Amino acid sequence: MARKQPSGRSAQTQLRVGRLTKAHGLKGALKLELFTDDPERRFVPGAEFTLQVPEDSPWHGKRISLTELRWYNSHPVGFFDGVTDRGGAESLVKAILWVDQSADEPSEEDAWYDHQLIGLDVIRDGDKVGVIVRLEHLPAQDLLVVKTADREVMVPFVKAIVPSVDVDARTVTVTPPTGLFEEIVDDDPAPKLDNEASESAPDEATERSSDDDAGESPAED
Repeated sequence: MARKQPSGRSAQTQLRVGRLTKAHGLKGALKLELFTDDPERRFVPGAEFTLQVPEDSPWHGKRISLTELRWYNSHPVGFFDGVTDRGGAESLVKAILWVDQSADEPSEEDAWYDHQLIGLDVIRDGDKVGVIVRLEHLPAQDLLVVKTADREVMVPFVKAIVPSVDVDARTVTVTPPTGLFEEIVDDDPAPKLDNEASESAPDEATERSSDDDAGESPAED
C-alpha cells in the first residue's frame, strides 16, 4: 500500500514509490523494493527522487536521479547518477524513495495521506475492533497503530492484512492472522498421565537417554 505526504509545494504532493534494499554488484547498483503499481512510469531514466534517510546520513536532504532500471531474475535493480561503486551504494541502503506528484496527474491506487487514515474505524469480521491513532513508517513497511479497548496493536499496512480502505465510510477492513488482536488460548491442554503412566514415564525417558548416549561417538577435530 502506498503512502502520500505533502511536499511543501503549492501544487504537489509526494508519493512513496520504493526502497533501496541492498547493494548489487560493484558498480553502484542497488536492489529495489517497489511500492508503486506503475514502475514503468515512475522509474525511467532521469527520474528524480527525494531521499528519506536518517539525519546523520550523508544523503540527508538530497535528491537522487535514476540513470537506468534493470531486472535480474524478476527483481528490479536501479543505477543512480553519482553512485559509481559498492561503497556508495551501501551508503544508500534502506533509503526510501519519494517522487513528486502533480495535482493534475492520476492518483495511484491504494495511496493515502496519513491524516486520511487516522481516526478511521478498524473492522474485523463485521465488528469494530479499534480506531487508527497513528502510523509508524518503518524502512520495511508502514504500520497502522490501532487503539483497541485495552491496548495498541501494530497492524502491517499490506493488502493481505488490510484488504480495504474506505475513506468516505471512514472504515478500514482488516483480516489479521490469529493472535494479532487477541491472545492465543490453548483450549486443548495435554492430558495428565495416570499414576501408572506417571511412575513408568521417568524410567522410560532415562532408558531412551541412555540409549542415545551409548550410540554417540566422540567428535573428531
